[in-house]
Amino acid sequence: MFRRLATFLLAFAAAPLAAAETPFADFARHAQFRDIKISPNGDYLAADTVVDGKAALSLVRLEDMKGINLKPRESGEVADFWWVGPQRVVYTVAERMTTLEQPYLTGELYGVNADGTRKQLMIGFRANREWVSADVIHPLYAADGKVLISKYHWNGSPNGVFPVAAAMNVDNGVLTEVGTAPIRNGAFVADHHGQVRFAFADGTDQKRRVYYRADNGAPWELVFDESKGDPPLTPFGFARDEKTAYIGCPGAHGAGGLCRWSIGTRKTETLWSGSEAGIEELVPSFDRKDYVAIRSMPGRTATTLIEKNTPEAKLLAGLMQQFPGEDVRITSSTTDGSKVVFLVSSDRNPGEFYLFDSKAGKATFLFARMPWIKPDEMVAVEPVALKARDGLPLHGYLTRPAGKESAKQLPLVVFVHGGPYGVRDAWEFDPDVQLLANRGYAVLQVNFRGSGGYGEGFVHAGFRQWGAKMQDDVTDATRWAIAEGIADPARICIYGASYGGYAALRGATKEPDLYRCAIGYVGVYDLRLMYTRGDIPQSDYGDNYLKMVLGEDESLLWDRSPVAHVDQLKSKVMLIVGGEDKRVPPIQGEHLHDALNRAHIAHEWVYQRTEGHGFYDEDHRTDLYGKIVGFLDANIGAKH
Repeated sequence: MFRRLATFLLAFAAAPLAAAETPFADFARHAQFRDIKISPNGDYLAADTVVDGKAALSLVRLEDMKGINLKPRESGEVADFWWVGPQRVVYTVAERMTTLEQPYLTGELYGVNADGTRKQLMIGFRANREWVSADVIHPLYAADGKVLISKYHWNGSPNGVFPVAAAMNVDNGVLTEVGTAPIRNGAFVADHHGQVRFAFADGTDQKRRVYYRADNGAPWELVFDESKGDPPLTPFGFARDEKTAYIGCPGAHGAGGLCRWSIGTRKTETLWSGSEAGIEELVPSFDRKDYVAIRSMPGRTATTLIEKNTPEAKLLAGLMQQFPGEDVRITSSTTDGSKVVFLVSSDRNPGEFYLFDSKAGKATFLFARMPWIKPDEMVAVEPVALKARDGLPLHGYLTRPAGKESAKQLPLVVFVHGGPYGVRDAWEFDPDVQLLANRGYAVLQVNFRGSGGYGEGFVHAGFRQWGAKMQDDVTDATRWAIAEGIADPARICIYGASYGGYAALRGATKEPDLYRCAIGYVGVYDLRLMYTRGDIPQSDYGDNYLKMVLGEDESLLWDRSPVAHVDQLKSKVMLIVGGEDKRVPPIQGEHLHDALNRAHIAHEWVYQRTEGHGFYDEDHRTDLYGKIVGFLDANIGAKH
């Protein structure tokens, strides 16, 4: 495995030993644990864990750490779960219709007791032939043997439905409806007494609308409408007194903030503003009746305490001191806060779960997400900041190979994230980044305009900028790495998946002398096909989204498509395609593949018939990693 090896002394100099190589399979494996939550009274733990290659629900009695694993149907996996009582868990499942990137949610809700008894399918098409999908309303409200859920009737409309909020009996699935959303695909927010009081969604015009009502029997009232000039706001939940609500807002700097909305006066007050980045998450109190901290990520993860004298705030502050340089995140707690499960993770650490017992006054290790990865053998991911050519501030991350933390003229992989809108690269463990660094490559990631986390204005700055200013941001970051002496200008490859695959080939055709090679993974290569192929244009919402972010000028879309400019290519090319990809159908890769063949341009072609929008099977991922590293070695040669 990749190791930070000590140097040994020679007669007159110290030379670092070469880093050992971690097997591709270690980076390709799915995490053993995704989440762990403690029961409200602290007697049990529930976790989604990989058993025989699939995510199962594990229920563990804390007293003796003994438990059981519940496996869904043969083709299914556990997707999410919630404690809805001291002895009861509700969970969702997902199934792999083919071997796609990840399983699809079935929309069914199951219930099971903490000891594994009374497992029951409570709602869904296989439960009572009611053709609906269901989900638990967030933030979670569960009391008196009921949990609030939202259900979506299957009506065949590509534009979605008006969801129904209901209180579901957690023992038998019996529903009591408490209201219908006044907007298609609306999300609900409830107060601490089970009254569903907010409903919000983006309409088919891509504008956010927020509705409010006083209680379950009151009519809905439109209180914020982006189409009328209001900012796009997001209700998070209610304060303890239920007289105010917490709402995500632009903040004073436009990067994102936390606002308090008064129920009585209907006035909004800004409580916190991100100077560079907005809210990643609000941390709830132990009893889930308030919020105690704000998590954001300007570079590394930052936690800002809302109230410093609460038990939750004091615990968080103490844990952050105990794990310096790491991200500490509370994942669940007992209602009284006597026991808390928290996750410690970082750029090098995929995550380790701990249990804090307030009576014992100590934290006990539970499980590691990826126990085969040793954090001290991984490398640091450093936040970087630069400016685009038009002066727009950009943020990103630089990862260097072990032993080369201050080295210059490194072979560089510019790794472009997908999405692209509202998605970002983050300071976290990324197996792809660590793999590349493990094989001797520096990795540069940039959150180009359109990326999430830096405010709505930053997202909107990327609209209709595919292949233009968004691409220029990636180019500017690459040239920054050259100017800083980090990258060897003769050994740079650009690589990405989905939108990142588009950016990789667009970069190679737009800046043919900048990149020695380009890797497009399930990427878009003909922008015109976005309007006719794939799952996005199959609804008014998706069609309007494309018009908003791409525009409708077919000649411009063609000009910004990599397939239109294969004659400009100087880079070596690798194309990776999933035959079952519904988001970016394989025709995108096939068109570019054919164009390259017609132009007699040799290239690597990796096609997996049964994979989708990103390879999911661990063996396929392992094989793919080997092909990618082999391609990089042949073209920008970290080992030469």
